[in-house]
Amino acid sequence: MRKYVILIAILSAFPPLSTDMYLPALPELRQLWREPLATVNLTLIAFLFTYCFFMLLYGPISDRVGRRKPLIVGISFYVAASLACALAGGVWSMVGFRALQAAGAAAGTALALAIAKDMFEAEQRAQVIAYVSVILALAPMLAPMIGGWIMTLATWHYIFVAQAALGGVALVAVWFMPEPLREFSGERLRRSLITYARLLANLRFTGLNLATAIMSLPFFAFIAGSADIYITRFGLSETTFGYFFAFNALSLMSGSFLFSRLVRVVSTKTLLTLCFGGMLAAGLWMCLSNHTSPWDLALPNWVLGFCVGLSRPPATNLILEQVDHDTGSASSLIAFSFMLLGSLGMFIVSLGWADKIQVIGVLGAGVGAVDLLFWLCLRNRFAPQR
Repeated sequence: MRKYVILIAILSAFPPLSTDMYLPALPELRQLWREPLATVNLTLIAFLFTYCFFMLLYGPISDRVGRRKPLIVGISFYVAASLACALAGGVWSMVGFRALQAAGAAAGTALALAIAKDMFEAEQRAQVIAYVSVILALAPMLAPMIGGWIMTLATWHYIFVAQAALGGVALVAVWFMPEPLREFSGERLRRSLITYARLLANLRFTGLNLATAIMSLPFFAFIAGSADIYITRFGLSETTFGYFFAFNALSLMSGSFLFSRLVRVVSTKTLLTLCFGGMLAAGLWMCLSNHTSPWDLALPNWVLGFCVGLSRPPATNLILEQVDHDTGSASSLIAFSFMLLGSLGMFIVSLGWADKIQVIGVLGAGVGAVDLLFWLCLRNRFAPQR
């Protein structure tokens, strides 16, 4: 099981590696290209936006032809586009290459959950998702540190060379992976796309998926605004920024790790209630702090990230339990929803607010309040009774 957990984690790691490793370079690129932050952040938003829609294609395709072939094609495209990003000469060419990079990277996340569903039963899958979440949390923790070190030792171009190299490692792993899908769909691709309409008509699936997806709003708003806050506002170096970002990313891993222990003694119902309440409290803490120190962002955001990390394994598993078929499409739609709303969070924080910390806090408190209300009203329909 261990080798498949690692492989699923690698496939899931493309988004944080493709965004967080690049974050330390944003202030320098902003000066180099003489563009406002909102324009430079389009290189992040374009990646996530394109990534979202291509994930919707990989799911139905994989249900029809298997998981390996789409992964091999997508990862190969990712490697080529990463090298093209390293050669970008301006912000608009970078936006285009990043969109192409996202089109290839989407295969990994879109099919990672499908592979977990193919290979493991419900109880074991919850543990696998938790282990993957712990491993995956290392990616956003290490990626900005690696990016900062690369910026110190070389130039921003080599950040994308490193991404291409990592994509090559994933490509080799998938090449030697046996096909996990046992029952192939006989539908034509055009008919397969109708699957999304069936999934959206499943109100239990759609409600849980939306409640989980909106947690990405403050999470990705922090990602898009962190470099400007830590480096430009508080004057930290790229390397120090990497350490602060790693501190916040550690919260995700801590939450996922604690879930793998707490799930044995605490019900899913109780865990999710605590997580949503914790998000609300963390958002209010961030809103009410003085915002005079980087810790005014780092500490409440750590609590926010911890709650997201603790809640995603049980929430994702509950979402998957709402479907018996079309797993590839369901996996794609889960990731699509999270990333699409994440790109919205990036857009919101890039609008030129005077205090981006306040914006992240408002998003965190708002999402926590909405999810807590949703869960308290409907939890008995979803959570297993223990």
